[in-house]
Amino acid sequence: MPTAPTEIDPKLLEILVCPLTKGPLEYNRTTHELVSKKAGLAYPVRDGIPIMLADEARRLDES
Repeated sequence: MPTAPTEIDPKLLEILVCPLTKGPLEYNRTTHELVSKKAGLAYPVRDGIPIMLADEARRLDES
Protein backbone atom coordinates (compact mmCIF):
# COMPACT_ATOMS: atom_id res chain seq x y z
CA MET A 1 0.00 0.00 0.00
CA PRO A 2 1.54 3.37 -1.02
CA THR A 3 2.16 6.01 1.60
CA ALA A 4 0.21 9.25 1.71
CA PRO A 5 1.75 11.88 -0.57
CA THR A 6 2.65 14.12 2.36
CA GLU A 7 4.61 11.42 4.21
CA ILE A 8 8.41 11.33 4.12
CA ASP A 9 10.44 8.17 3.71
CA PRO A 10 12.11 7.51 7.09
CA LYS A 11 15.38 6.62 5.35
CA LEU A 12 15.35 10.01 3.63
CA LEU A 13 14.86 11.72 6.99
CA GLU A 14 17.99 10.00 8.27
CA ILE A 15 20.18 11.61 5.60
CA LEU A 16 18.57 15.03 5.15
CA VAL A 17 20.11 17.97 7.01
CA CYS A 18 19.40 21.68 7.11
CA PRO A 19 21.10 23.27 4.08
CA LEU A 20 22.15 26.29 6.18
CA THR A 21 23.38 24.73 9.43
CA LYS A 22 23.96 21.11 8.32
CA GLY A 23 22.09 20.21 11.51
CA PRO A 24 19.31 17.65 12.01
CA LEU A 25 15.74 18.09 10.85
CA GLU A 26 12.52 16.93 12.51
CA TYR A 27 9.42 16.12 10.49
CA ASN A 28 6.25 17.85 11.70
CA ARG A 29 3.36 15.73 10.42
CA THR A 30 0.77 18.35 11.35
CA THR A 31 2.27 21.15 9.25
CA HIS A 32 4.06 18.89 6.72
CA GLU A 33 7.36 20.63 7.31
CA LEU A 34 10.94 19.69 8.10
CA VAL A 35 11.99 21.78 11.09
CA SER A 36 15.51 22.99 11.77
CA LYS A 37 15.51 24.26 15.34
CA LYS A 38 19.10 25.46 14.99
CA ALA A 39 18.28 27.65 11.97
CA GLY A 40 14.81 28.54 13.22
CA LEU A 41 13.29 27.49 9.89
CA ALA A 42 10.62 25.08 8.72
CA TYR A 43 11.05 23.71 5.20
CA PRO A 44 7.81 22.74 3.44
CA VAL A 45 7.08 19.24 2.15
CA ARG A 46 4.95 19.31 -0.99
CA ASP A 47 3.58 16.08 -2.46
CA GLY A 48 6.09 14.16 -0.36
CA ILE A 49 9.05 16.18 -1.67
CA PRO A 50 11.05 18.31 0.78
CA ILE A 51 11.66 21.82 -0.53
CA MET A 52 15.10 22.53 0.95
CA LEU A 53 15.41 26.17 -0.10
CA ALA A 54 15.85 28.90 2.52
CA ASP A 55 13.68 31.22 0.40
CA GLU A 56 10.79 28.74 0.66
CA ALA A 57 11.23 28.10 4.40
CA ARG A 58 9.03 29.61 7.09
CA ARG A 59 10.68 31.28 10.08
CA LEU A 60 9.67 29.51 13.28
CA ASP A 61 8.95 32.78 15.06
CA GLU A 62 6.16 33.52 12.53
CA SER A 63 2.59 32.40 13.15
